[in-house]
Amino acid sequence: MSGRLWMRWAVAWAAALLFAGAAFAQDGPVRVVTDDDVNAVAYGLYCPVCPNERLDSCMTEACVSWREDIRAQLEAGRTPEEVVADFVARYGERAVGIPLDPFLRAFSVYTPYLFALGALVLAVITLLRWRSRQQVGSAPVRTAVAGEPQAAADDHDYRALLERDLRR
Repeated sequence: MSGRLWMRWAVAWAAALLFAGAAFAQDGPVRVVTDDDVNAVAYGLYCPVCPNERLDSCMTEACVSWREDIRAQLEAGRTPEEVVADFVARYGERAVGIPLDPFLRAFSVYTPYLFALGALVLAVITLLRWRSRQQVGSAPVRTAVAGEPQAAADDHDYRALLERDLRR
């Protein structure tokens, strides 16, 4: 073999060893991130453009970019919790849709239940008042008993009024 050919072979082997050394220097096997992995993380995040739209179902350019960012971070070995924390650090709490402060989270989660409980208590109180008024208003009507002076007087007044109306 000529000198030039040896030189070419030596350069090719050196390049192959250089690339092989870089491949073996990685921290383990390359993690294959599927679309399901990306969507599992994106499900907990919200679109920065569309209100109340989850990142996994939104098709805007910003969301596609965010999903690619999630894929890159997962391929780099970050956990889903670390990815979400990174998005919160960069874009604020609106990225996750719920407050991260424990007091604000509890307030936002339990407030609707407290309102529902208050409405239920108010409805029960109103129903009980309504029923008590119904019972007072539906007291049995006294019937006239023969020989009772008040019943006879009331009957007489009514009869006189009725006869006067009929004459007209």
